[in-house]
Amino acid sequence: MKLSAEGARVLGSLVEKELTTPQQYPLTIAALVAACNQASNRDPVVNYDEETVLSALDDLKAQRLVRFVLPSHGRSAVRYRQVLDEALALDAKPRALLGVLLLRGAQTAGELRARTDRMAEFDGLDEVARELERLASLDEPLVSSLGRRPGQKEERWDCAVVELPTGGAVPGAATEQRPSHPATERALVSSGARPFPDDGEDLRSELASLRSEVDELRRELGALRESLGG
Repeated sequence: MKLSAEGARVLGSLVEKELTTPQQYPLTIAALVAACNQASNRDPVVNYDEETVLSALDDLKAQRLVRFVLPSHGRSAVRYRQVLDEALALDAKPRALLGVLLLRGAQTAGELRARTDRMAEFDGLDEVARELERLASLDEPLVSSLGRRPGQKEERWDCAVVELPTGGAVPGAATEQRPSHPATERALVSSGARPFPDDGEDLRSELASLRSEVDELRRELGALRESLGG
């Protein structure tokens, strides 16, 4: 399983929409293009046209990762759905983690827990870590650890099956993208080089981790109060 940058964005978008808006799923090509080009919850932001998305879909279909749903039951357009549950035996929780990694690149367990909140419910950071480790231990690992950035408490995880873009550029990406794409950073880490620093991303990572920890403490406090009858 190898994904281009376009294939990763298309597959991640299908995973996200299946888990967050099942009533609108499978997606038409227009809805899928819009999902790929969202300005929110995407890194980098891209501007794919329909031809680019259709080409990525053909590649994903050849890898048996998506299925084309022909018109039926009053529907007039072909629709598209991902089949990671069938192809890789992934249930909702690992699919959610993989989907967010495909859409946003390398992240910490705390960020992943916060950003999968609408897709799957994890008991805590320990469960997120266990799922990531399981995905990393497969015969063909789906995720890999990038280690910790200086000043960060948590290690960062990335999708291990996205191909390095030629020249380090992401096709269709907006010009304001950060200088280091996750696949480029993965290559730098494996070679022993230090990735580009990004203090803003470090702060976002810490904030997401703190929010996740606060949410977990609130749930534990609520459970304690309930057990004490208060």
